[in-house]
Amino acid sequence: MDAQTLRAQAFKALHERKGAFVIPNPWDAGSAKMLASLGFEALATTSAGYAFSRARPDGGLTLDETLLNVQAIVAASDLPVAVDLENGFADSPAECAKSIVRAAQVGAVGGSIEDATGREEGPIYCFEHAVARIEAAVAAARGLPYPFTLTARAENFLHGNPDLADTIRRLQAFAEAGADVLYAPGLRSAEDVLAVVRAVAPKPVNVLMSGGLKLSVEQLSEMGVKRISVGSALALAAYGEFFRAAQEIRDAGTFGFTSRSMPFQQANSLFKD
Repeated sequence: MDAQTLRAQAFKALHERKGAFVIPNPWDAGSAKMLASLGFEALATTSAGYAFSRARPDGGLTLDETLLNVQAIVAASDLPVAVDLENGFADSPAECAKSIVRAAQVGAVGGSIEDATGREEGPIYCFEHAVARIEAAVAAARGLPYPFTLTARAENFLHGNPDLADTIRRLQAFAEAGADVLYAPGLRSAEDVLAVVRAVAPKPVNVLMSGGLKLSVEQLSEMGVKRISVGSALALAAYGEFFRAAQEIRDAGTFGFTSRSMPFQQANSLFKD
């Protein structure tokens, strides 16, 4: 059995076992290797984190650029990798499906497709089109020679429309279309999370923990959440520390930040084969 199939089966099994698991989000090969060294069982890319590293805003990268980074992240460890495919980098269901296949070709064993258009005017696809895109993505995933875990995302809460009823309606339709995991980033309360989990049960739910919700892994697991991601939060934590260190140099002329830095030998050892 080839390595990609083994990773795909391991990733699928994580969604089937009891309790929740955390899938942290590296933004490059180095951060992926660091996360793997800590014992995490799977990784998911962050579109925003990688875009920032390329001096671009979130949504500012092409599919080709994204997949080059995915390929590097996959090569950095033996862990299963799921890809943030944004809106599939296309409006049409057919092109969205092609993005799934291309992600698989660079080693990914999972990926997410969202119902956000990437445009300020009309930021969310209409219901029917959003479902058609997930149907096409599911068909593409099922055509692969291993279990590719497809996550369908409902993005209302991230785009100024905290309509829980419409979000649940979309997630339920995505589940009926065959999505393996359901995900509504930006939920604002434990009550929202519980409503989503119950509405799509027994399908697994991913919850984003990037600062808005104040819940622990244990609490989320008790609520029935299966998968916990952090989006761009780790990248922002790293960039935040970098920025504060640079500000200290500029404003105070001091280098106190070095006392908080990872020791060179520790960092260097992480990247030795």
